[in-house]
Amino acid sequence: MATPRPETAQTLDRGLRLLHLVADTPGGVTVTEAANNLGVGRAVIYRLVGTLIQHGFVRRDRGGRLRLGAGVLQLARRAQPLVADAALPALRRLAEDVGATAHLTVAEGAEAVALVVVEPTWTQFHVAYRTGSRHALDRGAAGRAILAGRRGEDGVVLSEGEIQPGAHGVAAPVLGVDGLEGSVGVVALVPFDPGNVGPRVRAAATAVARALA
Repeated sequence: MATPRPETAQTLDRGLRLLHLVADTPGGVTVTEAANNLGVGRAVIYRLVGTLIQHGFVRRDRGGRLRLGAGVLQLARRAQPLVADAALPALRRLAEDVGATAHLTVAEGAEAVALVVVEPTWTQFHVAYRTGSRHALDRGAAGRAILAGRRGEDGVVLSEGEIQPGAHGVAAPVLGVDGLEGSVGVVALVPFDPGNVGPRVRAAATAVARALA
C-alpha cells in the first residue's frame, strides 16, 4: 500500500480534529472559532468544511454555525449493533449473576448515554433502564466511572439516587478500547455490597473491553 503524502495525512488529521471539535461543542462552532481552536487559517477550515458537508458529516445551521450532520448518525447506527453484540454476553452474565440491571454506557459530548441494557430474568423486581437514556457525565456511577477512566483509574464507582430516586449504582470504566469512552455498571433498587459486586462489575468491564478490542 502506498504511503500517503505528508500533506494528505495532515489534511485528514485536520479534518478529523475539526469533526471532533464540532462533536464536542453542542452549540456548534463558527469558522473563526474552529480556525482559532485548530491553529489554522479560515481558508483551511472552509476547505475542510466543504468536504465534510459533501459527505454529510457536518452541516451549517441557520446561524452559520457548524454542527454534526446526519452522516455521523448513520455511521453510529451501523457501529452500535456491532458494539452491542460484542458487549451482550458479558452484560448478560453480570445481570444474571448480580440480579440487577446491567448496562454499557458511553460518553457522548458532555453526556453519558446507555448504549446497551440487559435486565435480569429471575428477579421479581428490577430497575427499568431504557437504552438511549442519557444524563450528565458527572452524575451517577456510570458517568463518573467514564470520567475516572479518562484519568486512567480502573476502580469502581458507587452512586445512590443521583439519577433516579432510590436507585443504587455500581460502575467501572471500560479501558483500552480506542475511540470508546465507556463504563459497565449495574443499577438496583437496593444497596449493593461493594466488596461483592464491585469485583464482578470490574470483571465485566474487562470482558467487554476484550470483546471490543
